[in-house]
Amino acid sequence: MAARTTQRPRPKPATSRGWGRRIAGWAIKAVLGFVILSVLWVLILRFVPPPITLTMLGDVPTGHGITKSWRPLSAIDSDMPRAVIAAEDSRFCAHNGFDYIAIANAARRNAEGGRIRGGSTISQQTAKNVFLWQGGGYFRKALEAYFTVLIEAMWGKRRIMEVYLNVAETGIGTYGVEAGARRYFKHGASTLNGREAAQIAAVLPLPKKRAGIAPTGFTRRYARTIERRIGIVRREGLDGCLR
Repeated sequence: MAARTTQRPRPKPATSRGWGRRIAGWAIKAVLGFVILSVLWVLILRFVPPPITLTMLGDVPTGHGITKSWRPLSAIDSDMPRAVIAAEDSRFCAHNGFDYIAIANAARRNAEGGRIRGGSTISQQTAKNVFLWQGGGYFRKALEAYFTVLIEAMWGKRRIMEVYLNVAETGIGTYGVEAGARRYFKHGASTLNGREAAQIAAVLPLPKKRAGIAPTGFTRRYARTIERRIGIVRREGLDGCLR
């Protein structure tokens, strides 16, 4: 009697529903992996200075090099954080990372025409400078919002300000207020006076185009305005979260 042979069932071809489930599974794993890695990244940088940023790397091909020198917030003159609060984010100590009043005002001004203005806070700028790249786009803005939430929750205001003052571009190839102070005034950030702090703060929006030393025109007028506002920040305690 001949032995009976059994045939293995042929695998069924993958259906569109099966591929959809696979893709959804991969997407979920990718999102979870990104969340876990980003949380760990933010947690590490709560204690460790960011070694380099994408903005800094962008300066390498230009031949300018990178000049930076990390300083803890306690080693930076208190007028420097007051100057950036006065210039960039007067509600820094009051908001949760997003200043909805500033965003609404910027949207209204932009709708009226003229020079485009943003409503980014120091927290948002720190998230962009440390974790992302320069430029616009909805995707990058969404990532910026995500990292802003993380650093507000995991770092706190003092650490956010400390990192911001150390990674913000203060001139061509120059990063942080320590490097900026030495470039423009030949001394460290610990001995900045109000005028010098205001001049550095005035450079921050356009560090490759504005002069930190002997500024002229708009930059000069803007620096003088910031210098006056430093006193307001001090008197009204707008830097209270840093003390």
